[in-house]
Amino acid sequence: MKFAPLYLPLQRRIQTLAVLLMVFIAFLAHATGLILWIVLFLSRLWPIAILYATFIIVKDIDVSSKGGRRIEFIRRLSIWRYFCNYFPITLIKTGHLDKKKNYIFGFHPHGIMTAGAFGNFATEGSGFSRLFPGIKPHLLTLKILFKFPFFRDLFLSFGTCDVSKQSIQHLCENKEGGNAAIIIVGGAAESLDAHPGSCTLTLKDRKGFIRMALLTGAQLVPVYSFGENELYNQASNPRGSFLRRTQERIRRWLTFAPVLFYGRGIFQYNFGFLPFRRKITTVVGTPINVMKRRYISRSDVEKLHAVYINKLKDLFDKYKAEHSSYPNATLEIL
Repeated sequence: MKFAPLYLPLQRRIQTLAVLLMVFIAFLAHATGLILWIVLFLSRLWPIAILYATFIIVKDIDVSSKGGRRIEFIRRLSIWRYFCNYFPITLIKTGHLDKKKNYIFGFHPHGIMTAGAFGNFATEGSGFSRLFPGIKPHLLTLKILFKFPFFRDLFLSFGTCDVSKQSIQHLCENKEGGNAAIIIVGGAAESLDAHPGSCTLTLKDRKGFIRMALLTGAQLVPVYSFGENELYNQASNPRGSFLRRTQERIRRWLTFAPVLFYGRGIFQYNFGFLPFRRKITTVVGTPINVMKRRYISRSDVEKLHAVYINKLKDLFDKYKAEHSSYPNATLEIL
């Protein structure tokens, strides 16, 4: 067992605390919010629980599909800079984004924790607004997560929205422009391939985001986050194995993947739920011009999907030697 040194710079301890907070938000905060609401409901403070639930049902139920409720103060808290510096997370701009246009970012890969997506697009920890002035990033996630009390309000404050058709249209048909909808295309299915060294994406049959780009006229932007799959070790689950088949069945039933993973602990480096300190470099590609179409054929979707995959492969091949631990890796599209 390798333990952390007793004396560490305060900065590193704050970085670890920031990541611990993110792990809590990612894996436990939704359940904690639900438990807190139940405790309030069963206590003398039950009127607060009832008022809160009534407000959500009557006034706020669809806010995640209508642009969300971002709070810049929350996004710009200094704790998120410590979070990004823990790995560290670096955001790279390769092309200009016109603030008068709207965009759909395809983020790859999902990884276990999607640390790069959170740090770069749900916070200002890596300086998104400095690199892309006039663009508002909206990280999109499952609609069900916005049903959990209190957790939903925290998540909304990061500028996140749900990944429904209504939500994407609301963001990408904004006449003033300046919105970027960030979609983690591979989703839960891709997390089952999140092994160190893996460059496997679940993308071949993921075409909904392509159709939404054609429907809204939003420009498509491929994004690859090098190092995302290196943050945790995952139990061996090759395709066709008993474990993988079981995980796939549970994923189809519950919509999330039961990934068996481990990282490091708070005070030791061998086992735990914190990610390893491994560099993440998120490269934002150049926009693919998309013309809005009233009628969308299957051929339109297939052609744009092929263009997107080629642009993503080009992005991966151009930057893998500099920012990947596996410079000879090949991007595999499944």
